[in-house]
Amino acid sequence: MNKKLFIVVNVDWFFLSHRKEIALAAQKAGWHVTIVTADTGKLKDIATLGLRTINLPMSRSGMNIFQELKTLRFLWKLYRQERPDVVHHVGMKTILWGTLASRFAWVHGVVNAISGLGGFFAEDNRGVLARLMPKVLRFAHHRKNLLCIFQNDDDKGLYIKHGIIRAEQARFIKGSGVDLSNFRYTPEPEEGKLRVGLIARMIVEKGIFILTKAAEKLRPKYGETVEFQLIGGLDDHPGAITEAQLQEACDGEYIRWLGYRTDVKALLMQCHIVAFPSYYMEGLPKSLIEADAIGRPVITCNSVGCKETVIDGYNGFLIPTKDVDALAEKLDLLLSDKALRQRMGRNSRAYAEKYFSIDSVVEKHLEIYEELIAGK
Repeated sequence: MNKKLFIVVNVDWFFLSHRKEIALAAQKAGWHVTIVTADTGKLKDIATLGLRTINLPMSRSGMNIFQELKTLRFLWKLYRQERPDVVHHVGMKTILWGTLASRFAWVHGVVNAISGLGGFFAEDNRGVLARLMPKVLRFAHHRKNLLCIFQNDDDKGLYIKHGIIRAEQARFIKGSGVDLSNFRYTPEPEEGKLRVGLIARMIVEKGIFILTKAAEKLRPKYGETVEFQLIGGLDDHPGAITEAQLQEACDGEYIRWLGYRTDVKALLMQCHIVAFPSYYMEGLPKSLIEADAIGRPVITCNSVGCKETVIDGYNGFLIPTKDVDALAEKLDLLLSDKALRQRMGRNSRAYAEKYFSIDSVVEKHLEIYEELIAGK
């Protein structure tokens, strides 16, 4: 049987960083895999892997209703013409329009990966699309042979609370996984400055300025011995930070913005601590999973998604959102205590081995695809 699987992702680079291994494993297991994603210059890299690609006309953060309907129409026509057996949507925009298109096109099986709800369900979001979204999602998800993968219990609870799915449609996979043989445990560097890393798109809600403010509070004590690194590119999100704002917050020595980088593993290995004070509605941040695997203590917020990567006091610390003082306090504790950093780092690796292996994540995805093809 020639089983056709479409994996629909908002942008090409996100597919490569978060779903590549799943697609390759599915192809190896006998699925005919097509990747539908917006081309930002990386589509050719996906094709090089031996995967079929289709360029998706979609604005990841745009809110123009005519552009959104164009995306819906494109997916509807594509599904109707190609007749995939299973469609896997990743990201809220693709889930919104892709699930709707799949219902109209009578796609056999649908799985939606809820990798963070962003601001769509935030209490202070009163935009037209935010108010309309739960209604559209309820309509689109009201069909047979549809499952949703959640990375945390909070997102699952919101979907059930809003009546989008029934509890039996939910599946739980803790993150997109990490290759533990590639991201190996590495002891912290013994020489040079102590480095604190934050890896994220440069968006306000990711807690970028929470970290820079905490760093400034600690400057009198650590200005000569510590380096804070902001690792990530500029973005088109409504809450995106501008280059001018980053240059104003960074002095190039104590606080540095390194921009978009492809050598994240090497940068993690050079860090002593990973800090991620995000108050964005995360799924399960891959940078924190990778930090755990490398063996670094993590300081993050006791908030949706982030809290799934840390046991407070075991492999890092959970702090309240937007709390500069709490972040500065925990940073000070770790920066001043090498033995504590090393113990928490070893615990992070143990935590990653227990929960975040890419092999387990891939296996669970293939089981879901087979469940949908069988039409259970």
